[in-house]
Order: sequence, then C-alpha cells, then structure tokens
Amino acid sequence: MRAYLYVAVLLLLIFGGISGYLYDKFSTLAATDFSPPPITVAVATAREETWPTLLEAVGSIRAARGVKLASETSGEIIDITVQSGEQVTAGQLLLTLNDSVEQASRKRAEANLVLARQLFQRDASLIRQKSIPQSQLDRSQADLDAAMASLAEIEAQLDNKRIIAPFAGTVGIIEVKRGDYIQAGTAITSLQDLSELEVDFSVPARHFPSLRSGLPMILRTASSDRDFVATLQAVDVAVDPGTRNLALRAVLEESDGLLPGMFARLLIDLQQPQRLVTLPETALSYSLQGDTVFVVVEDEKGLLVQPRVVKAGQTRDGRIAIVSGLEPGERVASVGQNKLYRGARIVAEQNPASFSQ
Repeated sequence: MRAYLYVAVLLLLIFGGISGYLYDKFSTLAATDFSPPPITVAVATAREETWPTLLEAVGSIRAARGVKLASETSGEIIDITVQSGEQVTAGQLLLTLNDSVEQASRKRAEANLVLARQLFQRDASLIRQKSIPQSQLDRSQADLDAAMASLAEIEAQLDNKRIIAPFAGTVGIIEVKRGDYIQAGTAITSLQDLSELEVDFSVPARHFPSLRSGLPMILRTASSDRDFVATLQAVDVAVDPGTRNLALRAVLEESDGLLPGMFARLLIDLQQPQRLVTLPETALSYSLQGDTVFVVVEDEKGLLVQPRVVKAGQTRDGRIAIVSGLEPGERVASVGQNKLYRGARIVAEQNPASFSQ
C-alpha cells in the first residue's frame, strides 16, 4: 500500500514539473509580440502652392513669310542664279526660263510704240492747224494706246519667265536643274524667312473664354532641350465644325534652332493662378478604388499609415496637385508604398534620396 503511495507522489511530481514547464513556456509565448517590424519609408508633407493655370496644346511651326515657288508658265530653264540653302534678298532673280520669243516680241512692240507715238505727235500738230479731222487724231491716240498695251503685255510675259524672290529669306532644296522643261505650276523650291516664325495650333472650344491675344506661352520641340518663349497673336473667329476645336496662332520671340514644319508642344499661361495642395509624384499610388495615398498618423505606439483615396490633378516639376482628399500639412508616404497596408507600422526616413525600396 505504501508503494502505491510513493508511485502516486512520484507521478504527481513528474506531471507537476511538466505542467509548470509548459505553463512557463506558454506564458512566455503569450507575452511575445508577433506583429511585423516597422517598415521604413520616405515621408513627405503636403504643402499648399500657387500654380499658374496652364493649357497644353500641340501645333506646327511655320514661317510668317514662307512660300513654295513655282512657275506661272511653261518653258525650258536657261539659268539658275542661286544655290540650295542660299540667303537671298527681296527682288533677287532666282531662275530664268527661255524667253527668246518674248524678247523678239518686245523689240517689235517697242518699234510699234515708237511709230505710234510719232504718228500721234504729228496728228496732234496737224489738228491744231486744222489740217486733219478730229477722227484721225482719235485713231492715232487709239493706236498709241494699243501699242503701249501691247508692250506692257509682252513685259508681263517676260516677267512670267523669271522667278523673283518676293521677300528676303533662305532658299530650300532646288528641285529642278538647268535644261529642264517645266510646266506651269511645277514646284521649283521653297523660300522661308527664318527670322520670324509662328506656330499654328488648336484647342477645344470650351477654353475660348480664357483665351486672348498677348497670353505668354512656352514652346518645346523634340529637336532642342530649350524652352522657347512665344506670345498668343490671334484667336480664330469660328470653331471648326468637324473637330469642335478653335484655331490659334502664336509668334515666337526667338527662333534659333527651329524650322518651319516642326512639331511643337505648347504650355499656355492663362494668367489665372490657383492655390493647390501638392505632393511628390512618387507619393501617389494607383488602385482599383482610385488614386491613393498612405497618410501617416501617430498613436501611443508610434507611426502607422492609413490608405486614403484622393482626386489628383496636373503634374509639374516632379510634383502632383491633389484636388481633394488631403489637407496642407498632412504627411504621406512618398517612397516604399508597395510594402504598406492599412495600419502598417512605419519608420519615417528623413532622407528620401538615400532611401532604397
């Protein structure tokens, strides 16, 4: 009987020790914090800024004075007095067609004019002496007028055999050569005055109330890293019924490095500044619910984040405007949002430039 008692006491001690050991382990585990460690992210503060109201558009550069030169008549080219890419002055002769027939006709017309003038002067003298009737003087006057008109006609034909620069500018690629026989309307070359360039573009008609001559704008092209300054010159008086767009024209203040026909992107300052809440572009995340930011809040344990859907606006110089959903002074995660979730604990990184995701 005493042996059973010893065994029972021994078992009680063994199981008691095991129970105490397990209780201590489970108590330790229960007191352990299994929450994930804080996530290191860069934090930015929403700030209020004044941004100009910009209207974006695309257009095409053109010369204020630029033409495609073509012949008004047919004939053989006997002389080309300029080269491709040459600077010319207004009135300079560029090309001459064969005008031998017209030159001969002019000599005949000049001779006829001399004779008609002499006959008119003789008849004018005789009429004062009342030696001839008035009708003969009238015929002499008519013959003189006809001779003058005939010579003027020949001169006009000769002018059509010559291509003259209508204004000073730069000659483009000459598409014909000496000896070619060309038809009326054949393109010869282009002439562009590169000292004064314009840009034609269009915007939706709904912007018409904000547009007026004199508005400043910035022009950018793929051919240059420079920003070119331009001024709105004219707004069309009618809307295109096909596109519902309004045509506009601007004048460039400087045109070095630009050519007619280049594609250009325009930023028009409507001179209507507005106050906006802005953030770094990297602070905005995109989800099924819409544009989202992770707002930083603080409790007794430290910093944590909560997602918030906002309405985003335009971007400028690496910052994005928040139209609604965020107040100035609120802090948001600006880098590292891919690791965040609702209620995630964070450590704010003070130097975003050194932060690595």
